[in-house]
Amino acid sequence: MAKKENKITDKDRKITSKAKSGTAKSSKTPDTSGEVKGPKGVGEKSPRSSAPAKKTNAGKAKTKGSTKSEPAAKQQATGEKVSPKKSVAGKSTASEKKKSAKSTSATKTSKAKKATEKNSKEKKATKPKAGKTAASKKETKSTSENLASTVKGIADKVIPDEETQKKITKAAKDLLPDQKTAKKTAKKTLDTVLPDDESKKNENDITREKSTEEQDWFSLFTDFDVHLFKEGKHYHLYKKFGAHPVKHKGQEGIYFSVWAPNAETVFVIGDFNGWNREKNPMNVRHDHSGIWEIFIPEAKNGSLYKYFIKSTNGYEAEKGDPYASRWETPPNTASVVWDIENSWNDKEWMEKRRDNAQKNKPVSVYELHVGSWKRKPEEDNRSLSYRELAEDLPAYLNEMGFTHVEFMPVMEHPFFGSWGYQVTGYFAPSSRFGSPQDFMHLVESLHQAGIGVILDWVPSHFPSDLHGLHYFDGTFLYEHADPRKGFHPDWQSYIFNYGRNEVRSFLISNALFWLEKFHADGLRVDAVASMLYLDYSRKEGEWETNEFGGNENLEAISFLKEFNEVVYGEHPDIMTIAEESTAWPMVSKPTYIGGLGFGMKWMMGWMHDTLSYFQEDPINRKYHQDTITFSTNYAFTENFMLPLSHDEVVYGKQAIWNKMPGDDWNKYANLRSLYAYMYAHPGTKLLFMGAEFAQKTEWNHDSSLDWHETDHAPSRQIQETLKSLNKLYKEEPALYEKAFDSDGFEWIDIKDAENSIISFLRKGENEKDNVMVVCNLTPVPRENYRIGIPTEGTWYEILNTDDEQFGGSNVGNKDDIETKALPAHGKDHSIALTLPPMGVIYLKKK
Repeated sequence: MAKKENKITDKDRKITSKAKSGTAKSSKTPDTSGEVKGPKGVGEKSPRSSAPAKKTNAGKAKTKGSTKSEPAAKQQATGEKVSPKKSVAGKSTASEKKKSAKSTSATKTSKAKKATEKNSKEKKATKPKAGKTAASKKETKSTSENLASTVKGIADKVIPDEETQKKITKAAKDLLPDQKTAKKTAKKTLDTVLPDDESKKNENDITREKSTEEQDWFSLFTDFDVHLFKEGKHYHLYKKFGAHPVKHKGQEGIYFSVWAPNAETVFVIGDFNGWNREKNPMNVRHDHSGIWEIFIPEAKNGSLYKYFIKSTNGYEAEKGDPYASRWETPPNTASVVWDIENSWNDKEWMEKRRDNAQKNKPVSVYELHVGSWKRKPEEDNRSLSYRELAEDLPAYLNEMGFTHVEFMPVMEHPFFGSWGYQVTGYFAPSSRFGSPQDFMHLVESLHQAGIGVILDWVPSHFPSDLHGLHYFDGTFLYEHADPRKGFHPDWQSYIFNYGRNEVRSFLISNALFWLEKFHADGLRVDAVASMLYLDYSRKEGEWETNEFGGNENLEAISFLKEFNEVVYGEHPDIMTIAEESTAWPMVSKPTYIGGLGFGMKWMMGWMHDTLSYFQEDPINRKYHQDTITFSTNYAFTENFMLPLSHDEVVYGKQAIWNKMPGDDWNKYANLRSLYAYMYAHPGTKLLFMGAEFAQKTEWNHDSSLDWHETDHAPSRQIQETLKSLNKLYKEEPALYEKAFDSDGFEWIDIKDAENSIISFLRKGENEKDNVMVVCNLTPVPRENYRIGIPTEGTWYEILNTDDEQFGGSNVGNKDDIETKALPAHGKDHSIALTLPPMGVIYLKKK
């Protein structure tokens, strides 16, 4: 019935379209109690319930008087069958009939005579007296007029006027289907219950169909889908929302659906209808979900479109599709109908990933910005496309020895200068560099080269662009209405409402979308700290406490836990990494013990302390020994990744090479030592592009990396250093097997602050794999420097950053080194080493 009500009149459609989840006023919601909201001027009861009741035969008898014989009357009143008397034999004789006729005739004559006399007497009795006739007539006339007036008044109230009668008649016809419609509905019901062979074949193509007078209503949503969506437990919404090529009743077209619970009306506008704001009105579902949907045969793959939304509060806007799988290239803002199906050729990688899911493995990540890694100066300095990247990037990463690449956000974003962190198209790779399939090809090429792909993901905030998520249906739909929770003062952006079920489903579905449709191997979650704290970057009075009076965002905490539980539950072979810059506990611990459930956390404290130490002039480093050693106090409280990220080479912070003190020789030597210390420290690794060849300028997103630097020997030698470090990192189990376990690390000496020397052991599952690391962080070589060893044996160098192939002075230990029974550092044996200036050496026992 709800489907029919939506088609009564434009006003009725307007009322029905307000049926939505959580925000629809009860007066606007279609009534399912048997009453029908009709057009203006019609009462709230249905025509059927308000029509005058039919009079029964008994009523007619009382009004007009009895016209039936007594037996007939008795039969009608009691329901019993009454027959005239009969003779014993059941028949009348001829004489009896004759006698009866005479008797009947006499009786009639007598009755007629008596009636005549009675009438004569009544006439005499009712004849009016003289003088009273006029008054009586006047009184009778007045009474008649009053009666007529009363009757007319009642009639005016009871009987509808002609226009209302027409409306009632039309509403009744809409509510009571004609024979043709009834047959059609019955046939459709039978077809659903008893499908034919063709229906069985296509049952997966059409989930649910509805019919209206004007057009067929196609839907991809089942009732269970809607239930999960409302509960915040639908994790694959990208299969339902958005624009999907479908075939409906033999006709190809596009199915559109969007969530806009506070919309009065929603229209699909696009190049297929001349951007007409009235041609393709969407149908709102009558399950209070706020979902609008429509099937448009004129739309096709590649069509441009938007949603024109009229809100219940008068707000109007043209919005892009939150679930669009492709967008126009900025600054254009239309969504694009796009089928993202793809034939993948990375089966070997995906199977290997599953097999190695629970194993400790080296993770060396190259952080990259797609738009500025390389450019084409001969073509107006344009960025490389996804397919051009696929030709160059996998081979380069393999040459350098990185295990993974992390792409800064590739999701569609209107402002290039945001680096991708102000997302409007959460379900689409940026069209600046190609199609979704082009990006899939890039991922596939990396997998075929043995390189994993991590994507930056931004569930923390979104921009205020008109075509984006902000104020989507004329209300704060995806964000909090209260700016103390919903607005980010630093980034001038809006914060997701993590307490709203539909928003949680949107975000978790988005995470799974990139893992499933684009084969991503991990997600690095941006700005987690801004999600966890209600007072993040806010002054006093600019934030509101939680229900317990604290500053923790309980809704965001719950969301992050659910996010990790879902993605690891469905894809246990991927990784999630939190960019979390505070001391929030147990970020990378399981949710069942109270953690947030991330696989890893960026070790921001290590990054800041390490860069601060290496920026010091070596002569002053003896005063900062605790800075370089402090990280091990908390190194095993989380599963840490050590980042030297893009954030450290922008906004006046200088390139990493320029952070190093001294002349060029010292800068390069310091940089080599920094990288060697980083790879020896517990935890996984991340390095921003350009740092691998010592780029000397800050990163600029509008230009390419300074690849010409690699024409010079010192830059190439830094590259060689990174190649060797990545190679050793993957070959030496002690450097990764116990990366998050304190059993995998042991200090030898941290007390030689005077000489700025530190030494430690990295341990693997087998003692024979142990690696000794000694860092001499001044430009002064040290001869015969003794290091304590627990057992006797022979040691040898496996890495020396001062090696001439890396641009060093070639000071070190070329020969094997035998232990001696000379106690040092609390050990019974020791070895005497030559420490290179501003260098780091790795050693192993034979």
